[in-house]
Amino acid sequence: MKKVFITDYINDPEIEQNVIGNEAKVICLNNKEEKNFPKEIEDADGLLVWHTKISETTIKKLVKCKSVIRYGVGSDNIDIKCLKNHNIPFANTPDYGVDEVADTSSALILNLIRKVNLYNHQTKTKLNEWQNEVMNIDKLNPIKRTSEHKLGIIGLGRIGSALALRMKSFKMKVGFYDPYVASGFEKVLDIKRHETLEKLVSDSTIISINAALNSETNKMINSKMIDLMNENSILVNTARGAIIENLDIIMDGLKSNKLAAVGLDVLPIEPPQEKESLIKAWMDPNDPLSNRIIINPHSAYYSSSSIKEMRSKAAQNMLYSLRGERIRNIVNPK
Repeated sequence: MKKVFITDYINDPEIEQNVIGNEAKVICLNNKEEKNFPKEIEDADGLLVWHTKISETTIKKLVKCKSVIRYGVGSDNIDIKCLKNHNIPFANTPDYGVDEVADTSSALILNLIRKVNLYNHQTKTKLNEWQNEVMNIDKLNPIKRTSEHKLGIIGLGRIGSALALRMKSFKMKVGFYDPYVASGFEKVLDIKRHETLEKLVSDSTIISINAALNSETNKMINSKMIDLMNENSILVNTARGAIIENLDIIMDGLKSNKLAAVGLDVLPIEPPQEKESLIKAWMDPNDPLSNRIIINPHSAYYSSSSIKEMRSKAAQNMLYSLRGERIRNIVNPK
């Protein structure tokens, strides 16, 4: 019988097995490190991967493998070029959590604009000052009307487009930078196209990162980009942590007031290291910067429905592969 291995994170293959049925036996390896894969990996007719890095070390052993399918959108943990050299197709699962990520981006933006989290924290310790605290908090990073903000979206794919539609309903001015979006598409959404990242950054009061991680976007947000931002800008990242060069540039931006606040669902290193100055400030309720930082544990994609959808779609794609049918969402090396 054919075998499909799930490399990591998932320890009960019920969803995948129900989709694949009798076509193959689905086996969970529960290994975050490919060096710990058993010799049995050589028998794989297909590989379902989440976070484990898949390099030539594993790929050269996949002598029977018909495809490697990744849960989720990203592909930065997979050596796609090596797979292609071994004639093994690679595909991702890009369309399972669009609403969840767009909603999270929206929630972070609205929270930081309206300072919901900040007021909630401050009021707990200053009940006697009640309304006075509204004015006190507003002095450093003044609150604007939502309609006065200009949102700049980096990456106008499924999620970026969904975010644009959501924020337009709040009367926010929306622009984007994405050189791979066809000319004229901005007219469909009635938003502004920026020809360069620099123009987007300098024209916006809020920046939302919604791009894939690749050689072009890796460390795209660096100290130069922070310097180009308007005073009291807001930065939100629900895409990939490595698109931001490091957390030090975020910390510097907060200290200089280039950044009024940040909302991060993803980080350059996950989980974060406590020695990082930004993480120290975030964890310390007495640090004045703490309330200007929101960090989530890479959870934007998640809902009880989206996780099932992602697993089912990845398994369905694997089933196509096992049957010799056309695989959906193939990703080729750049």
